[in-house]
Amino acid sequence: MGLFNFLSSAGEKLLGKNEEAELAAEKAAEVREKLRKVKTVAALRNEIGNLGLDVNGLDLGFDGTTVTVSGDTASHEVREKVIVAIGNYHGIGAVDDHLTVGGKTPPAEGESEVGTRFYTVVRGDTLSKIAKEQYGKANKYPVIFEANRPMLEHPDRIFPGQVLRIPPLAE
Repeated sequence: MGLFNFLSSAGEKLLGKNEEAELAAEKAAEVREKLRKVKTVAALRNEIGNLGLDVNGLDLGFDGTTVTVSGDTASHEVREKVIVAIGNYHGIGAVDDHLTVGGKTPPAEGESEVGTRFYTVVRGDTLSKIAKEQYGKANKYPVIFEANRPMLEHPDRIFPGQVLRIPPLAE
């Protein structure tokens, strides 16, 4: 028993040229997909930093459609902004949230300790229209705009499919 070494480029070929080309193409596709995942994680990490969203011990994983995020934030607002910022990028279908707030596990999905709701923009929406629907007053659109800064740079720049934070109105 033992390992016997051979020159891999010598000898009779078992696979035809088409089969070898297919195998090479499959391997290249695997390498491209791994590179895409690594680049996506790096770009998301960079974007979170550029947005000024502070996450201690930030860890990101990407399986091709779902981003897993963990770390600790100082507030529920920062946690929600990180989730929304990640989820609103092309190619991201879901965010698996493992973020803590001040070292504590936040409420379950769909619940919010601070009363924030989430809204998915549809064609024809404006922040004024969303504010009218959510708050009963179109002139409350700055509340939604500010709740989604720095991800939103201008109140007129929203797009269908984008998820926005809708905070409760201050009393």
